[in-house]
Amino acid sequence: MSVISVFHLSKYYQIHQKEPGITGSIKSLFSRKYETVKAVNDISFKINEGELVGFIGPNGAGKTTTLKCLSGLLYPTKGEIRVLGFNPYNRKPEFLKSISLVMGQKNQLWWDLPSIDTFLLNKEIYAVPDGEYNKVLDELSRLLDVKKILKTPVKKLSLGQRMKMELIASLIHSPKVLFLDEPTIGLDVVMQKNLREFIKEYNMRFKATIVLTSHYMGDVEELCRRVIIINFGKIVFDGQLSSLVTKYAPYKKIKVLFKEYVDPKKVDILGKIDKFEYPLLILKVPNEKINSVSSNILKNFNVEDITIEDPEVEDVIAQVYTEKRK
Repeated sequence: MSVISVFHLSKYYQIHQKEPGITGSIKSLFSRKYETVKAVNDISFKINEGELVGFIGPNGAGKTTTLKCLSGLLYPTKGEIRVLGFNPYNRKPEFLKSISLVMGQKNQLWWDLPSIDTFLLNKEIYAVPDGEYNKVLDELSRLLDVKKILKTPVKKLSLGQRMKMELIASLIHSPKVLFLDEPTIGLDVVMQKNLREFIKEYNMRFKATIVLTSHYMGDVEELCRRVIIINFGKIVFDGQLSSLVTKYAPYKKIKVLFKEYVDPKKVDILGKIDKFEYPLLILKVPNEKINSVSSNILKNFNVEDITIEDPEVEDVIAQVYTEKRK
């Protein structure tokens, strides 16, 4: 069952182009030139109930604009959207009570007040019954391990602690659809890991449909089986993450650690060299040649160690961006 359906969605902006200086300012009073920026340009996709989908792309690709259209913050220029059967831009109370948008660079907590006060405010806004509120708050605070700091003023919390509180504030009404826009931005490695585990647990426990944007490929690799890649306002890939690697990187990396110096000319014939700084050699080898190249290396060189690795997902996605730009 499709919880989110997007048909030919487009969102365009008219940007005023002003010439520099006072002369340019005076000219703009009488004659203005505009440029049409196609933030999102004719995209279509569907997301089923309970899916956790990575929605990724470079800066300015149209990720946040799409999420804002899906959550009803922006009215699309063209196209049709259905989220839980609603038109998001109608912003009906029944719809707003069923979704949540968490933006890593935007805050909803009151800076000088404890987080618990914002939770209580959201409880009243979303008309959450007392019993349900207490149950959800207890479970979320336990999962995120923040029970001891619920009454601490927000300004006294670390960035990671504030992000946890932002999540609780957004989930206090138990939304069926959750839009996460860069939820781990600026967090250290440990806190990123903790939030990933929470998102995964929340998705499994509550069967929530989650759309995640992130520039951290660790978020995508750990959480998302399916990814939608958007670039220049258009979808360039929609499918399983494993299929993405197979399609755009049909090779593996062979890392070799030599025991003794090797003539670079002898290394050249092994395959495409990704890096060679003695004693380390990294080769990019097509999948079908892995066995033969590995055997050749072991047979003809004095090797201390050899490993075969899949390409980094981050490198694969960067390659997708580059290819689609050409």
